[in-house]
Amino acid sequence: MNDSAKSAARHRPPGKYAFLPWLFMLTEDVQALFHGQVPLPWLGGAGVLAFAVLYSVAVLTSLDERRRYTPTPHVALAGLAAVTYALTVGYGGDWLLCFPLLSLASGIVLRNREGNGRLLGVVVLVLSGSAGLIGSFRGSPSESLTIGYGTMLSGLVTAAILTLFETVAQLRATREELARSAVEQERLRFSRDLHDLLGHTMSVIVVKAEAVRRLAPRDLDAALGQAADIEAVGRQALTEIREAVTGYREGSLTTELDRAGSLLEASGIEAEIRQSGPPLPPQSAALLGWVVREGVTNVVRHSGAGRCTVEVRGETDQVRLEITDNGRGVGSDAPAKSCGTGLKGLAERLAVAGGSLTCGPDGRRGFRLVAELPVDSESEEDRKR
Repeated sequence: MNDSAKSAARHRPPGKYAFLPWLFMLTEDVQALFHGQVPLPWLGGAGVLAFAVLYSVAVLTSLDERRRYTPTPHVALAGLAAVTYALTVGYGGDWLLCFPLLSLASGIVLRNREGNGRLLGVVVLVLSGSAGLIGSFRGSPSESLTIGYGTMLSGLVTAAILTLFETVAQLRATREELARSAVEQERLRFSRDLHDLLGHTMSVIVVKAEAVRRLAPRDLDAALGQAADIEAVGRQALTEIREAVTGYREGSLTTELDRAGSLLEASGIEAEIRQSGPPLPPQSAALLGWVVREGVTNVVRHSGAGRCTVEVRGETDQVRLEITDNGRGVGSDAPAKSCGTGLKGLAERLAVAGGSLTCGPDGRRGFRLVAELPVDSESEEDRKR
């Protein structure tokens, strides 16, 4: 058994049958019945049998996850209380030990109810007072005090222990769920990063390889320049993939804008890159860098455009990135989720940071991608980190 399994076993709550052996507290009463030491032993025997059955039903159903919130435990507890008062008022003596068992069953059953602390406290106080009062008339004062005190402790301690075990179990389950969620989120982040990295990089390599093929017959130097660019892009992609695997990659908006201009020009698309406003926090710049990369990659791949404009306008509290082209823009405005897997992932990232991403046709012809991000909220997050 590994350490995790051992820890889970240690913190497992008591089983359904763990509280049944407490019924042996009534052994002396049963012996008194068999020896005829009490009046109407057949009636006392029926009472003890009813007590044992109702106690077992109340405890077992209350500790059963499928039945604990049904009326059965509460009906059995009410019947158990009636039998307890009948036996103790009728016989007294050792029969007063029924009260601690009744209190124990109350602690098990009533812990499941809303506002259980106050209700259980009232019930236990009533049972303790009843045990002391009946014991004063049917037993000795010293015994009545002991029984009353034991009645109070049995109910409260049992409820506290079971509640503690269940709370620990819930915390363990919550921790495991959070761990699974964290792993799932990390997988999603990693898949998005790889999509963004490889999609953009492969598009650049394909475009520049086509440029090499076109230029090689007539301009060898220009073709060699494009080949050198392919080598540089490949090396940079390897570096970024390694950084993505270790989780330390940070994007750069300025770098992505430069790459976007180079990619558009190599694809034969007239590029216009504009940036204004104050410097952005690193996290904001990284997010917008991803948007530039994905948006421009989509322009090169799918738009058939001859011109593309990328504009970044920063203000004190917000930054806006807009990518427009004059390519094939059809249909009506659409939400980001209809603009492809990559943009959908970016929209989720921006939403987490308090921003938004929308995309859709730009008039009769062309396409527009707009990303907005609050700078203040992002910078506050950076300061917390």
